[in-house]
Amino acid sequence: MEGYLHPAIFGVGMLIFLIALFKRSPLFQFFGLLIAIYGALKSVGLFMPPLPNQVILMYMALSVFSLLVYYSIQEDTFQRFMAPIKSILGKEELRLQRVAIVYIGIPLLLAYLTYGWVKPRYVPPVTPRIIHPEPPMEIDFKGKTIKILGLENPLRKEADKLQEYIEEGKRIYYQNCFFCHGDDLDGNGLFADAFNPRPLPFRGTDTIAQLPESFVFWRIAKGWKELPDGSTPWDSAMPAFEDLGLSEEDIWKVVLFIYEASGNKPRTW
Repeated sequence: MEGYLHPAIFGVGMLIFLIALFKRSPLFQFFGLLIAIYGALKSVGLFMPPLPNQVILMYMALSVFSLLVYYSIQEDTFQRFMAPIKSILGKEELRLQRVAIVYIGIPLLLAYLTYGWVKPRYVPPVTPRIIHPEPPMEIDFKGKTIKILGLENPLRKEADKLQEYIEEGKRIYYQNCFFCHGDDLDGNGLFADAFNPRPLPFRGTDTIAQLPESFVFWRIAKGWKELPDGSTPWDSAMPAFEDLGLSEEDIWKVVLFIYEASGNKPRTW
C-alpha cells in the first residue's frame, strides 16, 4: 500500500492543478504543481534507487522559486495569484477563515515540520564494507609463506610460454570461476543472482584494472577466509581455491587469463 502513496500524491496534485487551471486560479495552480512535483520526485523510488531527501529538498526549492517567477511575470496573473491571500487577510467577512489559517493552520504545520525534523530516527546501524580491502603482508599458502607486498607474477617472466599459460588459465577459469563471474567475465554467471553482493565483473576499469596481480592472487587463494573486519566474511561467497586443489602456479595462470581476456593491465604502483 505504501508504494502507491506517492503516485497518489502526484495524482492529487495534478487534479488540484487542473481544477485550478479551469477556475483560472494561479495560487491553487501553484500549490497543485508543488504537490505533484513532490509526489513525482518521491515516486522515482519505484523505478530506480530513491532520491536522497537533500536532493528532493533542492528540487522543491527550485520549483517554488521558478513557479513564483512564472506567476509574477505578468501583472494580471500576479494579481489573480495574490487575490485569495488579500481576501483572507483583508475582508472582515472572512475573519473566521483568517483566524483558522493564521492561528491554527500555520502553527500546526510548523509544529508538524519541526516534529519531523527533531524526532529520533530508529534505523539499523550501517556496516561499512570495504570492496577491495588491504591485503596482508604475507600469507600461508599450503604451508609455504608467500610475501604479498611486492609480489609479482613469476609466469610473466617466461615470455615464450606466456600464451600457453594464458590458455591453461582459461581452462582453469572455466572449470572453477565462470559459474559466478560469468563466461564473459562480466559478473553475470549462472549463480550470480544467488549472492549479495554479486560477484564482481572483471571487465571495465573499476575492478582488477585498479589492482596489482598480488592482490588478485591473494583473493583467489584465500577467498572469504582471512578478510579484515571491514569486509566481513559473510559479505563474500568467494571460496578459498587453495583448499579446492589449485596450486600456486594454477592461480597465477588464472590471473594471467582474466587480465588478458578482460583487456586490462595489472596495476604496478
